[in-house]
Amino acid sequence: MELSSKSIRDVIHPTAAFSKSPPRVPPPVLVEADSWGSSQLNPKNRIDSLGPLADPHWRIDGCTGLGTQYYVLPLFLGATPPMRFDVFIPEEAASSPLLRQLLDLEATFHTKDPARVRRLGIASHILRTLQAWTATRRDGGPDSVSSMYKNLPFGSRIIFENLDLNIHNIKVTIAPTYYVEKQLIGLARLASSLGLAPDLLPEAIDISRLSIVKQLHDSVCLVHIDHANQGRDDKGGDDENDRELWILKALTSGTKYLYIELRNLLRMEPHVHVISRPRYLVTKYCRFGGKTAVVGFVLRFHTGGSLRDTLPLLRIHGQLALDVRLKWATQLASAVLHVRERGGIFYPDLRLDNVVLSGRGDVVMVDFEQRGVWCEFAAPEVNALDYARILASSDEPSPPNSSGSSIGSGSNNDRNNTGDDPTVPEDVRSLFAAVLTRQLRGWESLLDDEEYTARGHASYNVPWLCLSAAEQEAAEVYMLGRVLWCVFEGQSAPQLAAVWQSYQREPEMEFPEFRRTPPRLRDLIDRCTRGRRDGLSRLITRRGSKLVLRSAPAGRQQQETDRDGDAAAAFEVHRVAQEWWRTEVKAAEDFLLMREQMKARGEWDDNYFKRPTLKQVLGELKQFQATSVGFVPS
Repeated sequence: MELSSKSIRDVIHPTAAFSKSPPRVPPPVLVEADSWGSSQLNPKNRIDSLGPLADPHWRIDGCTGLGTQYYVLPLFLGATPPMRFDVFIPEEAASSPLLRQLLDLEATFHTKDPARVRRLGIASHILRTLQAWTATRRDGGPDSVSSMYKNLPFGSRIIFENLDLNIHNIKVTIAPTYYVEKQLIGLARLASSLGLAPDLLPEAIDISRLSIVKQLHDSVCLVHIDHANQGRDDKGGDDENDRELWILKALTSGTKYLYIELRNLLRMEPHVHVISRPRYLVTKYCRFGGKTAVVGFVLRFHTGGSLRDTLPLLRIHGQLALDVRLKWATQLASAVLHVRERGGIFYPDLRLDNVVLSGRGDVVMVDFEQRGVWCEFAAPEVNALDYARILASSDEPSPPNSSGSSIGSGSNNDRNNTGDDPTVPEDVRSLFAAVLTRQLRGWESLLDDEEYTARGHASYNVPWLCLSAAEQEAAEVYMLGRVLWCVFEGQSAPQLAAVWQSYQREPEMEFPEFRRTPPRLRDLIDRCTRGRRDGLSRLITRRGSKLVLRSAPAGRQQQETDRDGDAAAAFEVHRVAQEWWRTEVKAAEDFLLMREQMKARGEWDDNYFKRPTLKQVLGELKQFQATSVGFVPS
């Protein structure tokens, strides 16, 4: 089965429990595959070139949005402010099977890092299209690229309205994002909006004083700061500080999460293993509303890279020493404990991607937006609430099923197989909406809000706001346990071939298998992750850029390239996913109702799965560290 937004609904998310099965046999096509009209021998069906340009005017620094958004930087303008004018390719524009094959579009769903994205056909096609498009925009005129960077709103979009084999047939338009400017908070009211004392705010600098070096991922880029000039000139400053690299954190959508993180960082007591408070606020004058708004903030850049990439690299080269792993594990546990006890917030984003290394090789926690991890990656109690959120907020309700349970049978199954509306039944939506409402009144508004609004909640994360403080800590311990497994096993992730993201160095094993972890720490990790459930990845995995059954031999999957074979394989993947999700959603429903009933009777234990506390985890790590042979205190 191909990876696409449809596969999220039909396989990856709990909506799969109610989605319509794909056909076992593909629909007939009007043109035979071997006809001249669709043949690759026909000159009209060939791409002129996917090779590198001799003098490229643009560069691609990665992609996101499941392959619909590409970070592009103009190379011909010299130093440019980080205005985030990305290329967007709507999924419907890339529906041609021929184009998807020639441009490696399926791989963009899970490939994000620049090194691998640049090797894909779509990267070259984008660069060649931009090269031709740039030549048509008069240099220095109102339609020029340089004018875009001076006059358009932050985060405006370069949209490819269609994809074509011939780059000159691709229609490129600019979409100014005035709605983003509307969401941004003005500098004058930032302190009051965040509930902070004005003297807590860092110094503000205009975005024109920043020049982008590299886009690292969707919300983070490397920048230089012009300390010599309040405005930008052609030469820039000569101060040595201008060459220092900084991190700019800025969002082009969901800006409310930017302000959540800013508030969290400014209120948090400093800790050596938690990212430091922002050094500067970054502002931009917005024509919409005539305000000077805060578009982001500047953080210290830690040069050691991500722990996610470092762990497998050291393991592969036999350099992942136990004392180093213990140091990182202890530092991380102390940071998570500090965030809870001294920061006064919960941390739902605990995964290797959000742990970087300083220049001295020490752990630093980053990313305090509090969005949470991917579906199925969190603790089971958080997953149950997240499944409820996804199903309760699912669009396009279908007729209710008649079983009285959240998981239909009989006629509902038949309806899913006969082409009727494949969406979540209304009674299922209502059931889970009621569960969430009893836990958190007004949860819908937290999802609907595009702008940051002070509603009395410290976050927009609905599942975590439904938990008590003790339940939140237990969920953090669960995630910490999975990260500790990655650290001691030297893996980039706890799951093989994750659907959402592939890595330069993929895991060679999956949690909770152990090979390299000392026995005492295996027991600790096991206790941290009590209550864990087998995930969908035990049945369905990603091979290359397709979802396949784990039970299917790799050779057979690779050979199934004909349309009949693809359709049959997709049908089986959906069938297995649907059965698994029906069981999982029913288990989530039962757990949430049991939790409610036990709370009403005063019998609920907030640490239901009897996991250790964060203090206990840190204590056990330190105790093991102190007694380990060859340990040298840092």
